[in-house]
Amino acid sequence: QVQLVESGGGQVQTGGSLRLSCAASGRTFSSYRMGWFRQAPGKERDFVAAITWNAGNTYYVDSVKGRFTISRDNAKNTVTLQMNSLKPEDTAVYYCALQMLGRPDYDHWGQGTQVTVSS
Repeated sequence: QVQLVESGGGQVQTGGSLRLSCAASGRTFSSYRMGWFRQAPGKERDFVAAITWNAGNTYYVDSVKGRFTISRDNAKNTVTLQMNSLKPEDTAVYYCALQMLGRPDYDHWGQGTQVTVSS
């Protein structure tokens, strides 16, 4: 089993920055990739960014390209999402997720952390 714990959410004004972290514990050696998703009130949960655990390949939704950066620290089993130039439409609960090797999709989720961007 794997446990994921997010931290770093908060409230910031438009144009500000926040840094989210996700600490993974448990069977992390079987990890394939980790990602960040977000869910705004009344909307579905959407993909934001992902990184493969070994190669470090990164993927982003178009709306955050150039503003968000995902990175990982394999030694500390953490994934970070640096969010710059934040906009009100980035307001959401952000979730960290992990996909294990051999699994078809993300199968471990964190509890979520609130990000609020005020105009």
